[in-house]
Amino acid sequence: MSMQQEIIARLGVKPQINVDEEIRKRVDFLKEYIVSSGVNGLLIAISGGIDSAVATGLCIRATDELTQEKGKEYKTLGVFQPYGEQADIADSYAVAEAFKLKYRVETNIEEAVNEIALEAEHALKSIGEHRHLSRGGKGNVKARTRMVMQYALAFELNLLVVGTDHASEAITGFYTKYGDGAVDITPLSSLNKRQVRQLAAALGVPKSVLDKAPTAGLWEGQTDENELGITYEANSDYLEGKEIDPAVQEKLEKQYLKTEHKRSPIPGI
Repeated sequence: MSMQQEIIARLGVKPQINVDEEIRKRVDFLKEYIVSSGVNGLLIAISGGIDSAVATGLCIRATDELTQEKGKEYKTLGVFQPYGEQADIADSYAVAEAFKLKYRVETNIEEAVNEIALEAEHALKSIGEHRHLSRGGKGNVKARTRMVMQYALAFELNLLVVGTDHASEAITGFYTKYGDGAVDITPLSSLNKRQVRQLAAALGVPKSVLDKAPTAGLWEGQTDENELGITYEANSDYLEGKEIDPAVQEKLEKQYLKTEHKRSPIPGI
């Protein structure tokens, strides 16, 4: 078995999908886990990107169906988490409107992130390192602060925190360990980015979200493809078992090996 075949098998990506079947399967997956966990519903952070939009659509279908079937209300809580002013936050609210999201809150993380960064810089100074946090370091603080807030709300409301990671992110490790990777359930995990887009179109994700460049939103001007140097088209082709440019394949597989620690259980002895 080639490395490509091993990765595809591990991540569970299909070479092609039936969109309606995939939506049904993932909604049922969420419903079953809600019931078995004894919770009141789901919490999803709505970033304004396509992945969280698709997850939101699936979550709302799941909790709406359970509410009808069980005779008690199950809720999906959407959380908007800008750092200061978020240029595209209108897209987050557009997703909420498109899916008629009843419960939504906005929690601005700027003050909390800046306080953590300041304390970390004081700690560095105490050991002779007189500098600010790196851009990537502060980006990780943002991602982890967002999850602290999500879990604070989820605990109080007895909700499960839903993740938006999918196979195209898993193969590159393009998420923050214990940040956006720290969730209770991931309904998109065996889809590649192209397939996420297919679900988005079927679910009715707003066009402004469908058309925008994917970004983690951790600093101004950041985009996934520019940061990785690998397009999602090539990434998706690879995960569907297709041949891609050998140089791109090598870069993708090196990134996979480099980020193995993110996909593996915590080692211990």
